[in-house]
Parts: sequence; C-alpha cells; structure tokens
Amino acid sequence: MTVLVKGAGVAGLATALELARRGIPVEIVECRADIGFGASHWAGGMLAPYCEREAAEEVVLTLGLSASDWWDEAVPGLVERRGTLVLANPRDLADLKRFATRTRGHRWLGEEEIADLEPDLAGRFTTGLFFSEEAHLNPRQALRGLYQAARQLGVSFRFGEEATDAAGYTSVVDCRGPQAIGEIDGLRGVRGEMLYLETGDVTLSRPVRLLHPRHPLYIVPRGNGLFMLGATMIEAEDDGPITARSMMELLNTAYALHPAFAEARIVETGTGIRPAFPDNVPRIIETSDGLAVAGMHRHGFLLAPALARQAAEKLTAANASERRRRA
Repeated sequence: MTVLVKGAGVAGLATALELARRGIPVEIVECRADIGFGASHWAGGMLAPYCEREAAEEVVLTLGLSASDWWDEAVPGLVERRGTLVLANPRDLADLKRFATRTRGHRWLGEEEIADLEPDLAGRFTTGLFFSEEAHLNPRQALRGLYQAARQLGVSFRFGEEATDAAGYTSVVDCRGPQAIGEIDGLRGVRGEMLYLETGDVTLSRPVRLLHPRHPLYIVPRGNGLFMLGATMIEAEDDGPITARSMMELLNTAYALHPAFAEARIVETGTGIRPAFPDNVPRIIETSDGLAVAGMHRHGFLLAPALARQAAEKLTAANASERRRRA
C-alpha cells in the first residue's frame, strides 16, 4: 500500500506523518519548489480552540483540544503553552462580554491581573479574558519540523510537480488547500492578509486578541522583537498584495493595543487564500481515488492533527478490509 499525498502544506504534512506512523509508505507531491509557500506560510499558529469556538461550530473546539499535545509530540519544543489574552477597549466591553458567552475555558481578569500577565499593557485595559489552556507555535518552524519528521519515517517528496497521475498508488489524499477550489464542491476562497512588525519597545508573552466592531486583531509574538499581526477575512480569491485599507486597519488596531507599535518597522506583509466550506468547518471527503482533507479555513494548525488522524484511520481500515476481501 503506497499513498500519494497531494500538497505539502500543514494538512498534507500532518496526514503523511500519521500514515507513516502506521507503517504505510507515503509520497508527497507539491507543485511549489519547497514547503512553506502556500496558505500555511501565512498562518498565525494559534492553537486556540476556545477562542475559535466564539465564531465557529462546536466541532472546531472538540477536534482542536488535542492539537497542542499532537504538535508537542511531532515537533518537540515548539509549542508555547502560555494561553491567550482577549481584550477590548472600554467602549467595546459589550463585545468582550458577548465573546465570553459564546465560548468557555476562560476566566475574567481585572486591570492588575492583566498587568501581571503582560506588564507592557499595564494601565491600558481594565478587563479581559484569559484562556489559560491555549497555546501557540511558529508555523514556519512547525512546517519545517513536520517535513523533517516525515522524512525520518521514510516519506518521500517530489517538489515542483503537479500530481496528475495516480497510477501505481493504492490511494490518494488531496491536501492541496486553495488549489482544490473549483474541483471540490462547495469550496471557496477567503482572503487573509497579515504583516510582521519589529520593535524593541513592546514585549508580549502570548497571543493577544483585541476585539473591535469592524476589524478585530490578533498579535502573536515571534520572539526577538517580531510580532505577527492578522488577519483580515475577505470573501475573495484574490491573492494579490495587501490593500491599503487592510494595512491601515491592522496598524490602527495595533496602535490601539499599544502606541509604541506606531514606531515599529514593517518587515513583511503577506496574503493567503484560505479554502473554506459554507459552514467554515474543515472535513474529510471521499473522492474517486481516495480522500480529500479540505476546507481548513483559518483552522489549519489547530485542526490538521485531528483530520490527519481521521484520514489515516480511514485509509488503514479500508486497506485492512480490502486484504480480508482478497483472502
């Protein structure tokens, strides 16, 4: 049994790793020249099932609860278990209360508790929510770590090719992300824009989400004065450069979190197309030559582990059933 995995983003790498762990030979074919050039490259890397539940279905929470442990095992040392801090300016406290009612796994903080968690935010916010069980990682390091782990288990890679021929493979798992839009029913593209800021004047220890009626923001510390800011969600499949409107919204909201971000250097901007179904819930779909792990939306690093396990279990069971039929 040899399985072809199409795509070397987070879903493809995680699925290949789960199959290889079960002793199944795997080959990944990626149309780009290397890993890390697709939608996964622009991800925030927040393993935040409780925060995501606020705007997502319950299944996103239940499937995402095991993500931190999976990543800890797959790429040891990358997961930072420091929780998530959710804040709002005084005029937006109603949004914070509404956020709290739509999820769980949090506790309310006052001004002093916020300052204890994030000293650089002392005196800036009077109320917040702390999701202590959540975590985050650096997506680019995680992708490279998955690639190395998969190779150690015998997964082979072909880069710079289109996987058009499934001959010679027992099954195919389509993990192409937005490349599958138009081929998988119901899949659409959602544009997300992000940027990296660099400053030595702000220190944060964990992801911070700042609620805003029009453009909520999350900021994820990457270390060495780097911060990833994201992300817009625009119903479009245009992957062109970041727009002036989005840039201004992200920067204005960062300034609202801490004025020192006004002097930060913009060191990188990026745009990614995230594949999503109408309900924004990722799923496994049976195809004519195997399976598709599709519709990751904004939940790639959170839900890829669970969906990869499910896909590997389905293929393992199908292979066992076929062997019994032939016996």
